[in-house]
Amino acid sequence: MATPSEKLAESLEALKSLQDQEIVAVRSRDLSRTHRERLIKNGFLQEVIKGWYIRSRPDEAPGESTSWYASFWDFCASYLGSRFGAEWCLSAEQSLALHTENRTVPKQLLVRTRKAKNNVTNLPFDTSILDIRADIPDKTDAVIDQGLRLFSLPAALIACAPGSYRQNTTDLRAALAMVSDPSDLLERLLQGGHSTIAGRLAAAFRNIGRVDIADAIVTTMKAAGYNIRETDPFEIASPLIFTQHVSSPYVTRIRLMWQRMREDVLREFHPAPETTADKATYLRQIEDIYASDAYHSLSIEGYRVSLELIERVKSGAWNPETDIGDRDHRNAMAARGYWQAFQAVKQSIEKILAGGNPGSMIRMDHPAWYRELFAPSVTAGILRAGDLAGYRNGPVYIRQSMHVPPNRDAVRDLMPAFFDLLEEETEAAVRVVLGHFVFVYIHPYIDGNGRVGRFLMNAMMASGGHPWTIIPVEERSPYMAALEAASVHQDITIFARFLAGLTRSK
Repeated sequence: MATPSEKLAESLEALKSLQDQEIVAVRSRDLSRTHRERLIKNGFLQEVIKGWYIRSRPDEAPGESTSWYASFWDFCASYLGSRFGAEWCLSAEQSLALHTENRTVPKQLLVRTRKAKNNVTNLPFDTSILDIRADIPDKTDAVIDQGLRLFSLPAALIACAPGSYRQNTTDLRAALAMVSDPSDLLERLLQGGHSTIAGRLAAAFRNIGRVDIADAIVTTMKAAGYNIRETDPFEIASPLIFTQHVSSPYVTRIRLMWQRMREDVLREFHPAPETTADKATYLRQIEDIYASDAYHSLSIEGYRVSLELIERVKSGAWNPETDIGDRDHRNAMAARGYWQAFQAVKQSIEKILAGGNPGSMIRMDHPAWYRELFAPSVTAGILRAGDLAGYRNGPVYIRQSMHVPPNRDAVRDLMPAFFDLLEEETEAAVRVVLGHFVFVYIHPYIDGNGRVGRFLMNAMMASGGHPWTIIPVEERSPYMAALEAASVHQDITIFARFLAGLTRSK
């Protein structure tokens, strides 16, 4: 007779078979009742709605949203395909968000279909699907992206509501910047006789600096006998001017975010101190604060460390090769890695205090910070040295966050652009706030992004004469909420105010 562990292994093998087929949304019929009940009981499967499930992790705490947010888009693609076949499409506005690589999980996903009954399907964690009875684009105006049926980029720009330009300015500007030629837009504008939309699009292109496309739209529509009146749908001028087509919507997005957010940061974050400590004193102050910084930063990430453990690994009284049986082994390795990375960060700060460009210094040095952070795991044989070379090679998800970090290929475009922005930025306050935020928004590594982000923040603090600033573990919830507001709602003021409050309290 099979043991409970053998039975669970059989059920996991059935689940793995579905995973190998790239099935994310698991239907009741995909698994036997016995397998389903066993997997749910052991935390490997969770119900989304009646008859539909997703894979989960048994170590997730009750109420943990990470599995759901990580599965959201794949689940919706499968579920909607099952309900409506090929007769559905996401809204024009949601299509534009996905075209510009904004994969933030929406509170409510708007779906167009001729089969709809204007029905709301409630999903976990206060998310939902609203299907509305509406026409869907024909084949020439539709695309499929990872199973999701979308308006094509030109069709979405024509179909989106005027209010989207004010509500989703970054998405719309990034989408406009992706247009290389007005031909596809003009064909659809002329066929539909869309003179009002043509005037809106022409003004929108002029707003972002694409005068060539704006003029082409106006001239062509007038030549066809239409009276065109340009009406700018954006409330303010674009913070960036695009003189030509931009191939990477990811890079466009962070450049737009940076320029738009920096003014909010400057309003919330106080100027650099008028007098600052000399280099030797500043470095000594950093060294003095190390144990407290390590305790709070590691605790924020869920490690269970004490000041005694931190001091023990700092002094070298713990060896990752020999102390394998240490009950604090995982925590001790993290603490030792933090100590080694901290030393590398101090060396970077020393170069910044000597007059080096802060962005350039971090561009060169941050890979060493990351390697030192996980070097004890290499020494212990848990990781290969090659695992610490370069940025991540797969997807990554942030616990309980609706923000989905960019894919691995985008990271390789984004990180150079990020450091360009750091190098060009003249205000230390902006480097502090946006340096930390944009780094964790990109999430370039498979692990350690929060710790490296806080190291980066403090290197930027040094560049402006601000003291090294600890984010207390007791403030973890407001800290994470502020980052979430910036990532999901594009509101940086909460995070800027949060960091400014910590520096003022010193």
